[in-house]
Amino acid sequence: MKNRILYFLGISLVVMSVLSTPFLTAQPNFPEEGRWSVATDWFAGWPSDWHHVQVASSRVVGEWKIEEGELLLPSGLLKLRDASRIVDEATGLMEVRRRWDWMGDEPLEKVTLSVRVSINGMQEGRPFLPGISYYDNPAGQSVDPTRIPVIQAAEVNRRGFYEEHRYPMTFAAAEGEIDGRLSVAALHSIPSPVARGHQYDQWWSLGIEYVEGEVELALYTGPVASNGKNAIIKGHQKKFHDYDEAWMTLLPESTVEKTFFVENAPVGQRGAGFQTPLWTSIKLVNPFNPDSFPPLKEVIARKFADSLERWQESSDYAGIKAFPAERKWIDLAWAGQSEAYAFPFLRLGNEFGLPDIDGYVQRGIDFITTSPFTEDGFSIRYDYGQKKWLERRNPLSQGQAVNNLLDALRLARENEAINTSKWEAFLKQACNYHADQVLATDWKPVSTNEGFLIAPLAKASELLEEPRYLEAALKAGEHYRGRHLSMDEPYWGGTLDARCEDKEGAWAALQGFLTLYEVTQQQAYLEAAIHAGDVVLSYVYLWDVDLPKGRLTDHAFKTRGWTTVSAQNMHLDVYGVLCTPAFWKLGNYTGNTDYHKMARLMLVTCGQLLDPLGSQGEQIHQTNYAQHYDYNSLEGVRGDYVEQWNVYWVSAHFLVAASQLDELGVAWETW
Repeated sequence: MKNRILYFLGISLVVMSVLSTPFLTAQPNFPEEGRWSVATDWFAGWPSDWHHVQVASSRVVGEWKIEEGELLLPSGLLKLRDASRIVDEATGLMEVRRRWDWMGDEPLEKVTLSVRVSINGMQEGRPFLPGISYYDNPAGQSVDPTRIPVIQAAEVNRRGFYEEHRYPMTFAAAEGEIDGRLSVAALHSIPSPVARGHQYDQWWSLGIEYVEGEVELALYTGPVASNGKNAIIKGHQKKFHDYDEAWMTLLPESTVEKTFFVENAPVGQRGAGFQTPLWTSIKLVNPFNPDSFPPLKEVIARKFADSLERWQESSDYAGIKAFPAERKWIDLAWAGQSEAYAFPFLRLGNEFGLPDIDGYVQRGIDFITTSPFTEDGFSIRYDYGQKKWLERRNPLSQGQAVNNLLDALRLARENEAINTSKWEAFLKQACNYHADQVLATDWKPVSTNEGFLIAPLAKASELLEEPRYLEAALKAGEHYRGRHLSMDEPYWGGTLDARCEDKEGAWAALQGFLTLYEVTQQQAYLEAAIHAGDVVLSYVYLWDVDLPKGRLTDHAFKTRGWTTVSAQNMHLDVYGVLCTPAFWKLGNYTGNTDYHKMARLMLVTCGQLLDPLGSQGEQIHQTNYAQHYDYNSLEGVRGDYVEQWNVYWVSAHFLVAASQLDELGVAWETW
């Protein structure tokens, strides 16, 4: 609640360099049929019996323009008022405070209030809804359109409206041409639940609709729609959930208010339109206060304790147990990250008093080098119950594992007590394999998943002194730079259980582009890293969602700084902490210190929910979505927490991020 109250306190000071170009003459407008639209009935999952009202009077009071109207219904009078002002002359960003006053003597039921903004003259109007729709999720549609939100490509009923608490950043945007110029229009809201909503825990909904060639951004007091259907929400990993009859009731002499912002700005190149409202949202919300969260040094100490608690060793194996007890796996990369401990142990282990650091690192990484190679690379899973490596191989996990091992190698070479000969032989075999794959004339990766090969191949070209690895990294970098910047195919496929648009795919590209920039100093790679990095940021919650009673409120949990996963898996996780050193670097390279502030916010706030042993669950339910259980009733879903799925990457990413920031000279211990 505190974050929402403070949501726009700094609005009069908003000055965004990213939006410094002159404001377009073609601005978002309210529909010709009326500035205000109110529905008083419900039919087929959507509001009906619409009433549209034009402005009856207008006056100027200081910086505010006040416009008023009235809707006379059989049961009474509904007064309507908008107070608007331009809060940024350079960009034309407009704030509107809309008010509805019900003057009737009896409750007015089955009501839907709305904010509707027409984007006059926009052609195509590709949608961008943070965490939900990335230019209509074309990659996810190509795999399975029933698992992800589809809006523009729906055959009928081309609308997408989703609960505000499902949005990491509460804006809906469309990118397209206006008068032959590429533009973006956006509708931002201060998110809020609906008083006297008919549904349990009803909130305002936000989204976009396409009607007869027109693009409309809108807010409603509850109704939702997606994939050509009304009254459904993305409630499970592979399916939707019914959410009908989301109207509200107005009591006599009651008032409803909604604050929103509209903007329209030029876009420099196709696929970059989302960046304007994204940075507008960051500036408006100003989410950077890291107070009241656990001290990061304490969090890191407990993550080291979790690592030691998970250690498994016998005469046959040595390593980090990646999953809950029933899965006896040492798992490399992706969900496991069992190899990732070595770099933090070497970088920060002495500071945190870890025992036998050299021994843990030597034995664990030596064991990993026994992973057998086939024509698909090396295995990434060892079952210590069966005492054998399993047939589990994919380029995404291998790229991540090699990257972590290279970081460990770089530090271990400085330690005379550690013998790295097995590591170097293993890494050369792995890098030779992946360089061969990338440099082959028929290399054509399915998704952004093989973007995770760029950084390790570029690093290995220096650490292992093999120029051919950089040749492969540059080929992959150019492939993905040409493939994703237009967002005709957004970054996707970075998670193995959700083959759709996801932050991990964008992270693969960010990590790869940034590494290539550092190796080559070519500006094109920095620009590509900024683009991919901003996509990652679009999955970051800027605000603290009000939560119903449940596990999360038991911990006074705050959503700010946490990341949602993908267009398919819409719970929160801590994965974004791994990206924080890259954002710190973007701040250094661009001079935009808000990247620094976002990095600190993301790393510090994700220290919530630690148990006494340093473990955290992976899935936090900030919205109406559950992955590890099915449900028929929404009650009890939002605000819940899947604590038992405590995979090791949740700890590993903290340790890796802190170690990388430490190498950058960042005083993270004071956070």
